[in-house]
Amino acid sequence: MHLRSSLRAILALALSDLVHANTISKTLTVVNANIAPDGVNRSTVVVDGQFPGPLITGHPGDHFMINVIDNLTDPNMRRSTSIAHSNEMDGVSFVNQCPIVPDHSFLYDFVIPDPQDPLQDLYDVDDETTVIMLADWYHELSTLLFPNPGKNAPNPDATLINGLGRWANATGTPTPLAVIRAQPGKRHRFRIISTSCLPTYQFSIDQHNLTIIETDGTETHPNTVDVITVEPGQRYSVIVTADKPVDNYWIRSIPVGGDGNPTTDGGVNSAILRYDGAQDTDPNSTAVANPVSMNEANIVPLVNPGAPGEPFPGGADVNINLLVGKDPVSGNFTINNVAFIPPSMPVLLQVLSGAVSAGSVMPNASVYSLPPNKTVEVSFPGAFPHPMHLHGHNFDVVRVAGSSTYNYVNPIRRDVVSIGGPTDNVTFRFVTNNPGPWFLHCHIDWHLEAGLAIVFAEDAGDVGNADPPNEQWSDLCPLYNQLDPDTGLH
Repeated sequence: MHLRSSLRAILALALSDLVHANTISKTLTVVNANIAPDGVNRSTVVVDGQFPGPLITGHPGDHFMINVIDNLTDPNMRRSTSIAHSNEMDGVSFVNQCPIVPDHSFLYDFVIPDPQDPLQDLYDVDDETTVIMLADWYHELSTLLFPNPGKNAPNPDATLINGLGRWANATGTPTPLAVIRAQPGKRHRFRIISTSCLPTYQFSIDQHNLTIIETDGTETHPNTVDVITVEPGQRYSVIVTADKPVDNYWIRSIPVGGDGNPTTDGGVNSAILRYDGAQDTDPNSTAVANPVSMNEANIVPLVNPGAPGEPFPGGADVNINLLVGKDPVSGNFTINNVAFIPPSMPVLLQVLSGAVSAGSVMPNASVYSLPPNKTVEVSFPGAFPHPMHLHGHNFDVVRVAGSSTYNYVNPIRRDVVSIGGPTDNVTFRFVTNNPGPWFLHCHIDWHLEAGLAIVFAEDAGDVGNADPPNEQWSDLCPLYNQLDPDTGLH
């Protein structure tokens, strides 16, 4: 997305015991608007006039038809946009498509797979009121903050939860905070979604524990903790039982690692869990004493646990070592000494045009060709906890950050993972059973903009047969080349 207008719209699945086959049609209009979620006003990008964007719900097996209209007009920011799903619908600019330009639209047409929810009996409430969206907020536009000398990520000014937050340096009446309702005695499935551009958050709810049942779309054996570390781009479902006295309780989302203000004084980095019947006031609750923190090594997939390949390091068909670095001159991040520079022609279009051999797909040295139906092992010698996200797959993390142990029997399965610190070698595996070019990138948007990404060109020869693009997709690049508002071409 490269800091183009990134649509952080939510697609939350309301899973049930029945497989539905409904068509969910929705038009999303992307516009500029001035908002002040922490009391400081600036121009931003919203969907249908809302921030966060509208919640789109469905059931397993549903057919989604999401028409995205780009009506962005602010010349001080980039005005092309996209959203994401299956390969030609994956939405990654210059990997899977050209961006949508202003005054045009694109129909994202896809079907959600239909696994059932075997944990549904563990919770009572799961609806639009139980989605918790974490975000960082900046008082300046990204085009003014970045790039800067050294291409260093700027610190955010505030943390937002469901679009509301407080700035630590504000004066006067405190701005409103998001209120999450709790029904006394009920078990709530809270869906925590990080749309952060930079910070990792420590998420907790005062005096309530969190039972993890899902990571990045994968159901897990229930694992009860007090604090969850949420990296940019990660998602969790947790069960929270409203079994405490009717009152207000702080929800805390504290940035760690120096990437923001770590205080929760005065409601900074916070929202409110409000029991039905409680007064409309800020909480005076305290955090859980001696909290139990989530450990990725303890999270076990519920269905089909186990990593593919042989149970030892390097026991895959294809073994790839990816070393993250930073060019001291340009400030760009690199993978194996190469910074990702978006090609003028999307990788998918290159592949469909016949460029399938190693080295023939641009950007050269940033595209890794993978054969079909093979086990791939990817290792990241650590240095900094970059949250790496792979499109097109969930993967089994056989070695997690903070551990030197390899687990091939029941490792955590997800699609965004921190690669940890200098002594780590975070390693994951997946099977190449989904043809297409798939982006692997740091989910810190500032690092992505500075080149921290590669593309896996998976089973390139079968891409056209597996998921042939439609005519509207084919029209995106000619329109972008003719009308790109970000380069001044008209």
